[in-house]
Amino acid sequence: MHAIPLNRFGAPDVLQPVELPIPVPGAAEALIRMQAAGVNYFEVLMRQDRYAVTPDLPMVMGVEVTGIVEALGPGVAGPAPGTRVAAPLFAMGRAGGYAGYVIAEAAALVPLPDGLSFEAGAALMVQGLTALHLLRRNPPAGKSLLVNAAAGGVGSLLVQLARNAGVRQVIAAAGSPEKLDFTRSLGADAAVDYRGADWVDQVLAATAGKGVDIVYDLVGGPQATACLGALAPAGELVCAAMGRFELGKPEVEGLLGRNQSLKGFALLPLLAPDTLRADLGDLFAQAATGSLKVVIGGRFPLARAAEAHESLQSRRSMGKVVLVP
Repeated sequence: MHAIPLNRFGAPDVLQPVELPIPVPGAAEALIRMQAAGVNYFEVLMRQDRYAVTPDLPMVMGVEVTGIVEALGPGVAGPAPGTRVAAPLFAMGRAGGYAGYVIAEAAALVPLPDGLSFEAGAALMVQGLTALHLLRRNPPAGKSLLVNAAAGGVGSLLVQLARNAGVRQVIAAAGSPEKLDFTRSLGADAAVDYRGADWVDQVLAATAGKGVDIVYDLVGGPQATACLGALAPAGELVCAAMGRFELGKPEVEGLLGRNQSLKGFALLPLLAPDTLRADLGDLFAQAATGSLKVVIGGRFPLARAAEAHESLQSRRSMGKVVLVP
């Protein structure tokens, strides 16, 4: 089978296809024939050895896969071969999605509705669950929100789910006119280009000078600091970014003086086996019925995984980037 191992850290071109044996499922496992594998920004950081944890090499990245059950391990009752499924490998502590065939825990597989594409199913795992849990931990009903990187995989879902949850106002921040138009098409009430020097002033103008109640920061670094200027008194800055955290003592003291709060966000500790399947099932159903639009910003053949990483790293893409066979 084709696979894309990471043998050394570096530029996107370190991701080159090789031939590996098709794995054999063991007890409690299933073999999945990959139809779509999600590409995430944290994998770009991992490839560069800039992620929070340095992985042991060699490895095959990829933590979210949709596909078809090919075979079951000894004594495994289901799902039956031929079933369309989603494999949230990240919730199993596994990787290996950048490959033609993937081993997963059979009990953790989630059925994929017939009306939902494999690509959309892949997009709704890491990023869909991130958006869902962000809103659960910081309910948006009746509030004004600022979503950073709103044209990306998480941001594009967050804008829509917040709208469905009764938000009063959504302001989207993105990095190009095309991305701003895209976020408006998803339901953003206003959109600002955070490359401009006056973008915070634009957010304040859109909120009649009050600022937003919640900032969902998906960028980090200096952007998180700049967001403080757009935050209303008693507002919440929710950091869900993988970029470097740069708030210092003056910024934290400013938060305290304005009765504002800073919240961290990490997805994995929030996932529980008894709710994961239901949450994914809910996201899949919303997308299958059209109440949630999943945008695939790039489809790359598995052998061109390096190009997929380059697209994500350069921030050219909108929505989700996926690999296909």
